[in-house]
Amino acid sequence: MTVANSASISADIAGRYAQALFDLVKDSGLDALSTQIDDLAAAYGESADLRDLTVSPLYDRNAQEAAISALASRMGLSVELTNTLRLLAKNRRLFTLPQFIAKLKGLIADARGEMTADVLSAQELTEEQKTRLADTLASKSGKKIKLNARVDESLIGGMIVKLGSQMIDSSIRSKLASLQNAMKEVG
Repeated sequence: MTVANSASISADIAGRYAQALFDLVKDSGLDALSTQIDDLAAAYGESADLRDLTVSPLYDRNAQEAAISALASRMGLSVELTNTLRLLAKNRRLFTLPQFIAKLKGLIADARGEMTADVLSAQELTEEQKTRLADTLASKSGKKIKLNARVDESLIGGMIVKLGSQMIDSSIRSKLASLQNAMKEVG
């Protein structure tokens, strides 16, 4: 099995669980689910122990289920989300957690008419800059924009914005690379 096939299978598995949970709560608890998924994504990103729990073969399904239940309880996750996470663990599908989170975020955003823009900037954006950028992107896309902003000092200056399948790269690093390529062609 190739890596691409493996990733596709993981995404398919995660998608089915995410769709089932979304269908269960879409009429009553979408806002709460959105907040909880953001919290879960942050916890996954910050905790090497949680990432290890999801992929390590050293933990059997019972250990994974117990650990994920304890985590869900500590985080105050809804019954529906907790049960879905426990089911992922019980069925040895917890390794799909990143894809599950991403799929669920996408379903919630679509239901709300939102789009997420991933923004890499050389410096931390101010609240005013974030608001102006979100408003500009919203006017171009016709959707409400949620920014996922991160800092990458290697950009030197400027930013890279990814909105759906579009990418706008106004970073100085990119412009220097273009200039370097143009100089190679001339010389």
